[in-house]
Amino acid sequence: MRLGVSEEQATLPEPTSPLAIGDFRRYWLARFFAVFATMSMVVLIGYQAYDIARTDYGYTRSEGAFLLGLLGLAQFIPLLLLTPVAGWAADRFDRRTVAALANLTDCTVAGLLAFMTWSDTLTLPGVFTLAAMHGAARVFVGPAMSAVAPNIVPPRLLPRAIAMSSIAWQVASVIGPAAGGFVFAESNWLPHVISAGLLICSAILIRSIRPIRAEQDATPLHPVRQMIEGAQFTWRQKFLLGCITLDLFAVLLGGATAMLPVFARDILMVGPEGLGIMRGAPAIGASAVALWMAWKPLEHNVGPKMLWAVVVFGAATIVFGLSRNFALSLAMLTLLGAADMISVFVRSSLVQLNTPDRMRGRVSSISGLAISASNELGEMQSGLAAAFFGAAGAVVFGGMGAIVVTAIWAVIFPQLRQAKTFEPEFLPDTTGASPTRKEALT
Repeated sequence: MRLGVSEEQATLPEPTSPLAIGDFRRYWLARFFAVFATMSMVVLIGYQAYDIARTDYGYTRSEGAFLLGLLGLAQFIPLLLLTPVAGWAADRFDRRTVAALANLTDCTVAGLLAFMTWSDTLTLPGVFTLAAMHGAARVFVGPAMSAVAPNIVPPRLLPRAIAMSSIAWQVASVIGPAAGGFVFAESNWLPHVISAGLLICSAILIRSIRPIRAEQDATPLHPVRQMIEGAQFTWRQKFLLGCITLDLFAVLLGGATAMLPVFARDILMVGPEGLGIMRGAPAIGASAVALWMAWKPLEHNVGPKMLWAVVVFGAATIVFGLSRNFALSLAMLTLLGAADMISVFVRSSLVQLNTPDRMRGRVSSISGLAISASNELGEMQSGLAAAFFGAAGAVVFGGMGAIVVTAIWAVIFPQLRQAKTFEPEFLPDTTGASPTRKEALT
C-alpha cells in the first residue's frame, strides 16, 4: 500500500468523484458538524461579550467594539503559541485522533458556555477564558483535518475534494450562525448545547475513518527540529509563502466580521436574528461558488484569478462599510464571501498539491496560523481602528487595505501571477534528495 493512502483507496477501483469514497463522506459530515457548532459558538460569544459589556459594564459603543478586538486577540494567542506543536502532532500521531480530541475539548467549551449562560453567571472574564480555550482547541483541528483530506482522495481529485469540503464549511457557516441566532433569541443557552452535541458527532465520525499510514521521515528528528523544518520549508518555497501570506494580510485588513455585532445592534439595528443572517451571508456566496467549482473546477490562470478575487473581496468590504441598507449590506457580504471562496479554493489546492505528505501537517498548521491570524488579529485590528474611526470607518479602511496588499503581493511574489494550473512544481526535499512530482504527491 502506498504511503499516505487509505486501505479503501488502495483496494477499490479508481473513483471518479470524492463522494464515491466512504472515508471522504464521513470526513465531509465531520467537517460540517464541527463548523456548524464552532461558527455558532464564535458568533454568539462575540454577541454575548458585546451585550454584556454594554449592559452590565456600561461600555460605550466604541469601547464595546474595541472589546471585540481584544476577544479576537484572546483566541489568537493560543493559536500563535500552539501552532508549531499542532503541526508536529498532525505529522507524528494519528491525525484522526488529534482532530477528534480537539473537537471533544471544544465540546467542553460549549458545555461551559451553556451552563454559565443558563445560570446567568457569564462575565467578561469568563467569556475571554472560554474564547482562549476555544482557540487552543481549534488550532489542533485545522492541521489534522487538512492533512487527512489528501490521504483519502487521489491527487487528481483533490481540487474537487477541496471544493466539496469547502461546501461543507460554507453551508455550515450559513446554517450555524443563523440557527444559533434564532435559537438564542428564544433560549440563550440552548445553542451552546446543540454545539456540544454536534462536536461529539464530529469526533465520532472522524474516528470512523479508516487508519491511514502517513508518510514519515526516514530518520526521525527531534520534535523541535521537525517544527523548525516545517517553517523552513514554507519560507524557502516562495510560491507557498506568497499564497499563505496573501490571505494573512489581505483578510487581516479586510475582515468585516468582527464588527458585525456593532452593525447588527447599533447601525442596522437588526438584533441577534439579523446578526445570524449577516454572519451567514458570506457563506451563501461562498457556497454557491464552491458548488460551481465542485462541478466545474478552475483549471486555467488560477493564480491571477486568486489575486483578482481578493480585489473584489476588498471592494465589497468597502461598500458594506458604507451601506446603511440591510439588503445592500447582505448583498455585499454575499459577494465578498463568493470572492473569498475563489481565493480559498485556489490557495488551498496549490498549498496541498505543492507539499509532500510527510510535511502536510506542519505546512497546514502554518497556513492555518495565517488564516487564524487574519481572522483573530483582523478582529483586533478592526477593534483598534473602530476606536479611532468608528465601526463603519474601520471596515472601509480594511477593504482599502486588502486591495493595496493584493497589488503589492502581485509584484513581490510573481509566482502567484504566473501560476496557470494546479500542476505541482518539483519539490525540494529538506533531507537533500530531489523527489519526482509523483513522489511529492504520494
